[in-house]
Amino acid sequence: MPADLSTSTTKGRTPTVIRVLVLATFVVILNETIMINAIPRLMSDLHVTEVAAQWVSTAFMLTMAAIIPTTGWFLQRVTTRQAYAAAMGVFIAGTVISALAPTFAVLLIGRVIQAGGTAVMMPLLMTTLMTVVAEQDRGRVMGNVTLAISVAPAMGPVISGLILQIDVPGIDSWRLLFVVMLPIAGLVTWLGLRQLENVGAPQPGTLDLPSVALAALGFGGLVFGLSKFHGDSYSTAALITGGGVALIAAFALRQISLQRKGTPLLDLRVLLQGTYTKALVLMSVAFLAMMGSMILLPLYLQNLRGLSPLETGLLVMPGGLAMGLLGPTVGKLFDKFGGRALVIPGSIGIAASLAGFTQISMDMPYWQLLGLHILLMVSLAGAFTPVFTLGLGALPMHLYSHGSSMLGTIQQVAAAFGTALVVTVMSARSTSLIEEGTPHAIATLDGMRLAFLVSAILALIVIVMAVLLPNRAATDPHAAPVQDAADAPELVKN
Repeated sequence: MPADLSTSTTKGRTPTVIRVLVLATFVVILNETIMINAIPRLMSDLHVTEVAAQWVSTAFMLTMAAIIPTTGWFLQRVTTRQAYAAAMGVFIAGTVISALAPTFAVLLIGRVIQAGGTAVMMPLLMTTLMTVVAEQDRGRVMGNVTLAISVAPAMGPVISGLILQIDVPGIDSWRLLFVVMLPIAGLVTWLGLRQLENVGAPQPGTLDLPSVALAALGFGGLVFGLSKFHGDSYSTAALITGGGVALIAAFALRQISLQRKGTPLLDLRVLLQGTYTKALVLMSVAFLAMMGSMILLPLYLQNLRGLSPLETGLLVMPGGLAMGLLGPTVGKLFDKFGGRALVIPGSIGIAASLAGFTQISMDMPYWQLLGLHILLMVSLAGAFTPVFTLGLGALPMHLYSHGSSMLGTIQQVAAAFGTALVVTVMSARSTSLIEEGTPHAIATLDGMRLAFLVSAILALIVIVMAVLLPNRAATDPHAAPVQDAADAPELVKN
C-alpha cells in the first residue's frame, strides 16, 4: 500500500482516498431522496397513480436492501479502484436511463440500476476509512463522513424543489433532476479515478449463489413488506414481511454454515463483538426515529399547515445542514474525549426532541418546529459519528467490510420499519377518531402526535444503549480472526 495511505502516517489529515470517496458518496446518496418532490409531476407526465409513482423511491430502497448484504464479500474480492469504478459506472448508467426514460417502467429500471451503484459506495467508504485512518484520527474523519450521509438526504428534497421550478422547453421538469446529476457524477468519477489508489489486496473466494438469492429475497422482501403497511391491506403486508424474516433466518443459518469454511457472503461473527452489536442497535433505533420524523413532518407541514414542498424543504434544511456541518466538530470531540460524552447527551436530545413533537398543533409557531428539528438533527449528529466509529473500531480488520455491510443493510431496514411504524400508528389512530365523528384534520393531527410519542418511547432504547457503550473501542484491528475464521479474507497492506 502506498505510504500516504498507511494508518501510521494519516495523523492530523484526511487521506485523499477518503476525500474522494466522501464526495462520491454525497453525490449518490443525494440521489436517494431527490425524487420525493417529483411525485406529482410523474403522475401527470407518465400517467401513473400516486401509489405507482411512489415506487421511484421504494424501488431504490428495495434494491439497496437487497444488494448491500453482498458488498462485504464483493469489497474483499476487488481493488479499491475497481469497486469505485464499478459503483460510479453503474450509477451513471442508471442516471442516463432515468433521464431518457420514455415510460414509467423504464424509469424504475433506471432507479434500480442507480441504487445498485449507491449500495456499494457507503460500505466502500466505511471499510477504506477504517483501514487507512489511524485510530486516534477516526472520529475526526468519520465526522466528515457524517456530512455525506446526513446532509445529502436532507438536501435532496430542497434541491429537487428548486430544480422542479425550472422551466426548460421540451424537457419534463422531473428529467432535469437526472440531467443535472449526470455531469456532476461524471466529474466526480473522473476525479476519483485520477486520484484514487488501491487500499489492501483482493482475496480469492467463491460466490455462494444461494446466499445471494436468500439475501436479496429476504432483505428485499422485508423492506417491501414494511412498505406495504402504508396501504390498507395489513394482512398482505404482514405476510410479505413474515416471508422476508423467514428468508433472512435461512440466510443467517447458511452464513453460519459457510463460516466454518471461511467464505460467508456476510460474516455474522461481527455480532459476537459486544460493542459493535450495541452500536448496531443504537444506530438502528436512532435511524428509525430520524426517518419517522422525515415522514411525519412533511405530512404535517403540507397537509395540515398548507406549506408547499419547497417551503417544507427550506424549513427542515437548517436541521440537516446543522447535523452535517457539526460532524467534523463532533468527530474531533470524540477523538479527544471519547464516545460517552457525546452519545449519552445526544441520545437524551433525540428522545427530548421527539417528545417535543408530540405537542404539535394547528398553530404551533414555526420557530418552535424549527428548533425541535434542529435539536433532533444535532442530537443525531452527536450520536452517529461516535457510534459508527466505536462500532466498526471494535472489529478486527478482516471484518471491517462485513461490519460496514451489516450497518448499511440495517439502515435500510430501519428506514423502512420507521416509515411503516409511524404511518401505521398515525393511520390507525386517525381512522379510529374519524369513525367516532372527529373532524379529519383534528384526527390526523392526533394520529401524528401518537406516532411521535411511539418514536419518543423507542428513543429510550437509544439512551440505554448509549449508557452501555464503552468510551473507546478496545480491539486490536490486526487481531487474529475470531473462532473458526482463520481462513477468512483480510484486508492487508500492499
